[in-house]
Amino acid sequence: MSTLPLISLGATDLRVTPICLGTMTFGEQVDEAGSHAILDHSLARGVNFIDTAEMYSVPTRRETFTATERIIGNWLAARPGARNQLVLATKVAGPARNMDWVRNGSPDLTAADIVKACEDSLARLKTDVIDLYQIHWPNRNVPTFGAVYFDPAKETVNSSVQEQLEGLSRLVRAGKVRYIGLSNETPWGLSEFLKVAERHGLPRVATVQNGYSLLNRVADNGLDEVMYREGVALLAYSPLAFGTLTGKYEVAGATGRLNLYDSMKKQRWARPEAFEAARLYNALAREHGLMSTQLALAFCYGNWRVASTIIGVTTLAQLDQDLDVWGTTLSPELLAAVDAIRWKHRDPAQ
Repeated sequence: MSTLPLISLGATDLRVTPICLGTMTFGEQVDEAGSHAILDHSLARGVNFIDTAEMYSVPTRRETFTATERIIGNWLAARPGARNQLVLATKVAGPARNMDWVRNGSPDLTAADIVKACEDSLARLKTDVIDLYQIHWPNRNVPTFGAVYFDPAKETVNSSVQEQLEGLSRLVRAGKVRYIGLSNETPWGLSEFLKVAERHGLPRVATVQNGYSLLNRVADNGLDEVMYREGVALLAYSPLAFGTLTGKYEVAGATGRLNLYDSMKKQRWARPEAFEAARLYNALAREHGLMSTQLALAFCYGNWRVASTIIGVTTLAQLDQDLDVWGTTLSPELLAAVDAIRWKHRDPAQ
């Protein structure tokens, strides 16, 4: 069992483990008692980085909106010493995307919205400060969550990058947020946030949390250069591509989000092309004496682009399995074989 090191998160003074506990299953697939057990075990295993969002749990629905933050808040309240051991990240939802329970379905994200959402998250999490506060998805016309092409015909008038940064700045100045980040962001979006922040003396983006896995390496195509040159850290979510890279969906009747929820069957990870590519990566792992999970996670854990990999689990056994992959080294020959598959099956779950 390898001990997790601590790394500097981008250009911040935050010291985090290179594995982060994602919590979107809390309140849907995992009840509160089970969630607390996972949090306890994660902390005992040395993970000091937790990521959540006001939107969670997932799949998103009115009845469970904000449930995950409440569960984490209850856990923190019951363990007074835990908060000081953790780096806590959460996110404000972007434009409502047909979710009328988010800001009454507003298609915009204003500075006032950001401040109010953060204050509500602080109350739910029962903490005085959020270490990393992120915008969950862009507040503009941009392809996200499986959309591939930018369409100028869909342009809308939304609050500007400057206004969003000004809202975040109010939170930083008030001591309610330490650092800020983005999520599901593009190279242009990150560059614009950095440019506007420098021009107006506003908080600088420290991280971008984007999907990154064997089935989705879009960050390799330009975003990685921006992040490297600007000292912004990549937080990789869905490294197992919603379980397709564990091999479990290759067994008939497998349980998992992509089979349990109709809304998940429409997700990018459930595309036939994604399953096809996943089968190839899973077979490649077996050929090299690895479990599918080992290949998929080790690919992220050892990738120079990735600062911390966000893992989501529903059981303690899954948590241990994911953490135990740390320290696994992939040979140059195996990485070349991974790239050969990608050359033919380019990012089917982007």
